[in-house]
Amino acid sequence: MPKRKDIKKILILGAGPIIISQACEFDYSGTQACKALKEEGYEVILINSNPATIMTDPETADKVYIEPVTVETLIKVIEKERPCALLPTLGGQTALNTAIEAAKTGILERYNVEMIGASVESINKAEDRELFRNAMNKIGLKIPKSGFATNLQEVEEVSKRIGFPIIVRPSFTLGGTGGGVAYNMEEVALLAKAGLDASLITQVMLEESVLGWKEYELEVMRDHADNVVIICSIENVDPMGVHTGDSITVAPIQTLSDKEYQKLRDASIAIIREIGVDTGGSNVQFAVNPENGDMIVVEMNPRVSRSSALASKATGFPIAKIAAKLAVGYTLDEIPNDITGKTLACFEPSIDYCVVKIPRWTFEKFPEAQDILTTSMKSVGETMSIGRTFKEAFQKGIRSLEIGRAGFGGDGKDPLPGSVAGNELEYKLSTPNSQRLFYIKYAIEHGMPITTIYEMTGIDPWFLNQMKQIVDLEKQITLAGKDMPRDLFEKAKKYGFSDKQLAHLTRLTEKQIEQTRKDLGIVPVYKLVDTCAAEFRAATPYYYSTYETECEARVSDKKKVIILGGGPNRIGQGIEFDYCCVHAAFALKEEGVESIMVNSNPETVSTDYDTSDKLYFEPLTREDVLHIVEKEKPYGVIVQFGGQTPLNLATDLQKAGVPIIGTSPESIDRAEDRDLFQAMLCKLGLLQPENGIAYSYEEAGKVARDIGYPVMVRPSFVLGGRAMKIVYDENDLEEYFNLAVQASPDKPVLIDKFLEEAFELDVDAISDGEKTIIGGMMEHIEEAGIHSGDSACVLPPYSISQKHIDEMTLATKAIAKELKVKGLMNIQFGIMKGKVYIIEVNPRASRTIPFVSKAIGIPLAKLATKVMLGKTLDELGLTKEVIPPYYCVKEAVMPFDRFDNVDPVLGPEMKSTGEVMGIDKDLGAAVAKAQFAAGQKLPTQGTVFISVQDKDKMAALTVAKSFHEMGFTIMATRGTSLFLEENDVPTKLVKKVSAGRPHVVDAVTNNEIQLILNTGASSQTKRDGYEIRRAAIKYKIPYATTTDGTRAICSAIQALKKEGLSVKSIQEYHRENKHG
Repeated sequence: MPKRKDIKKILILGAGPIIISQACEFDYSGTQACKALKEEGYEVILINSNPATIMTDPETADKVYIEPVTVETLIKVIEKERPCALLPTLGGQTALNTAIEAAKTGILERYNVEMIGASVESINKAEDRELFRNAMNKIGLKIPKSGFATNLQEVEEVSKRIGFPIIVRPSFTLGGTGGGVAYNMEEVALLAKAGLDASLITQVMLEESVLGWKEYELEVMRDHADNVVIICSIENVDPMGVHTGDSITVAPIQTLSDKEYQKLRDASIAIIREIGVDTGGSNVQFAVNPENGDMIVVEMNPRVSRSSALASKATGFPIAKIAAKLAVGYTLDEIPNDITGKTLACFEPSIDYCVVKIPRWTFEKFPEAQDILTTSMKSVGETMSIGRTFKEAFQKGIRSLEIGRAGFGGDGKDPLPGSVAGNELEYKLSTPNSQRLFYIKYAIEHGMPITTIYEMTGIDPWFLNQMKQIVDLEKQITLAGKDMPRDLFEKAKKYGFSDKQLAHLTRLTEKQIEQTRKDLGIVPVYKLVDTCAAEFRAATPYYYSTYETECEARVSDKKKVIILGGGPNRIGQGIEFDYCCVHAAFALKEEGVESIMVNSNPETVSTDYDTSDKLYFEPLTREDVLHIVEKEKPYGVIVQFGGQTPLNLATDLQKAGVPIIGTSPESIDRAEDRDLFQAMLCKLGLLQPENGIAYSYEEAGKVARDIGYPVMVRPSFVLGGRAMKIVYDENDLEEYFNLAVQASPDKPVLIDKFLEEAFELDVDAISDGEKTIIGGMMEHIEEAGIHSGDSACVLPPYSISQKHIDEMTLATKAIAKELKVKGLMNIQFGIMKGKVYIIEVNPRASRTIPFVSKAIGIPLAKLATKVMLGKTLDELGLTKEVIPPYYCVKEAVMPFDRFDNVDPVLGPEMKSTGEVMGIDKDLGAAVAKAQFAAGQKLPTQGTVFISVQDKDKMAALTVAKSFHEMGFTIMATRGTSLFLEENDVPTKLVKKVSAGRPHVVDAVTNNEIQLILNTGASSQTKRDGYEIRRAAIKYKIPYATTTDGTRAICSAIQALKKEGLSVKSIQEYHRENKHG
């Protein structure tokens, strides 16, 4: 049946900010869907609060509302836009929950809006655990023994019936939030309590644990004519008990016989029919008992899921795009497959290679959290690699992770043989953790039998044997040494060994290995990802490397540019950099230059098959990138868009003769190297905080005494403030050196005078080498000392004098000229006691580029790409700064609810996973929107709890007065209470945690407090503050840990009380810029 003509306008819900378990896979799906529906001539309206994604670009949809993804916003947009249909299946759990809640208010009937993609019935049937269990019983499929509970007494009754261990799963949540495994009554009570709090309908399901069973997922699509196709089968390497998002996964399934696979296939088709998803994709998860082959159904997602992005990238089948077309009435046999151009979408993909996905964790950011993986997801990103065999893909995957490893060990980073053994080894094998992979290697080297490793890990012996083959080959290479024969050399490359590993094992240099390899004629060939095992010729070039004879790369002689991506998402380097890479591809297309993307991240738009002219799905290492450059011989390579990843390769690539376009690597060095940077600022007559450099603790002590405490210490060359700390005295300094000098052994530690209580600003600018235009100035809400990626900021600045703004503008232009910047540049300024200081300069795209581009309505990354190709800003029509007549507020979103025991307080090390944007004429209202979008539900009445250290008391007083005037009750601990009472602010006294009960945490637990302001300092109050802040996170009570943050929240609540929030599309705001 062709597309529906009765629908004209479709409203799509996005997933909001990037959080753990809901990352940019949903932006990738949403962007694809918007594109597909616009192609079909529908008017597309979008709601999404995330500025960092391509999805919220004004070109993606006809109207883009960068507003909080909440029921209130949805109702306002429906009233204003009157869409015909609502599509909620592309924005992860956030969009589903928002749509279901909105449907309950009756708004959809009132304005005659149809929900497409999945009906309310089928969503409920898959999400509500009880309805799902009944549906499975009906079609004769087994699911684990389970029961439901809505209070703790029921929890106890159900637990006795099922028996331990028990898995606790809240209904309607994402990524296992609030869930976990309980081994006894006490643990089940604790988990169930947290789960009931986290669930949308205060219901938890307790189910019998199938820990240690093998886990598989199938990605399925069905249309309303009841055609069903299986897109991709995925096998989890880790057994049940580890969330699929935290498990290494492999496609296609490796360890099932054809008969067993058919059983899963039939079951998943029966499930999608029974649940009734008839216009789109679903993901079904199974567990299989390795002892006897028993199969049970774990769950089904009635929407495009996290695995859909992986399945799309692994097969080249664009699930989200096709799901969107099915939602408007097409059937699978009417939609052509873009990759082959010949087959239709009802033709099941089959693949003749192996795909491995490995999650990327950032436990190093949260030293207090235990590195243990459970049913609640903790990874922040993932990398995918493709090879002809599991061994090759596995080793390529490890080197794509960017954790400093060149493959599965053998790279000089393994501990000495025999140093990891006994209890430690057993614990690391039997308890899933982010390093378990490498412990399996040490166990194999230690001579532990595969059967024993299998008993401890539950990882299928097939995978363990593959790993053993890699270890065995490593031994052969070491024995052969410098005189490695050709066939062994070739075998090593087929097993995925990198030149770096081979150099380490044979005690040669990487350059020598490379030369020998080329002399022997061992070079990679490129194979196409073609959805149909090479039966049809693929029309969209999408490649992976392997060591065989036939090369399928179609090399053109057009002018072409390679863009290096950012690799896997992690805290400190997220989707913002991917956004810049995508804009670079768009710009090259507009300029008629062939664009070639190199990246290893399956979640993003940059690795979509139609973003660039060619895609190489490869690790971003010197060896892998040079192979592509040698094959393609490009006009230039762009390194300034992918964050730190490509920058770290820049010098090596340049030495190898690769043409780098844009700002030169020498200029990048002048900004990164302390001495060169200092010399440049002196030459230009600009100020920077006093600083020094130290190679040992003794030197550091001397430098710190000369400058005067407090000082900021950090290792050189890091992104996202890794191992950065504000140090107030000698003891702090010594502790830092014991922990952090490992952060960079051959690199010194940098020491700067810390600008206490300074205003901090971020400035993004674009330059063509001659002329520089400021894209945007952002004033941080939090004072200096909080990482710029975690600080909320406002564009344009709201409290900075024109004199200082002019000073910063001149400084920016002078630095850009001196560094000969071609492209983008970011500078951080601090203003202290009326003086402007330069904190740092990054001559590359920064993480605020997407936010600034959306605020001013100018695609900076796209223009920067054209500048690199030789255009001037005048030719591009960018002649003057745009200062919007409205406020844009960026707020960071933190992952603290995922990590127990971590104090949710902000500092110089970046901890946020994503960001949101609030826009309004009124600054308070813009802050309010950003807070709501970030999940902080601001109260308009009730009690505010205030507890601050002495230096913050004056600042807290003005805030307390405002809250008192707005009719809030103020609760405080003794010190703060006395101070406020003396200054005529009535307070309610409450005990602090260390002063006995009932104390403030009890008040939080009993719902007596609606907002918390708490700044922590010394160790005793630190513990108190920590208890309060953790309680705030657990019970989702908005809190601030800085007085500046509270002041902003106060202005937001004032705006809320004055009038409700309005909604307005980004296109309407941009029109105001033009006339403003």
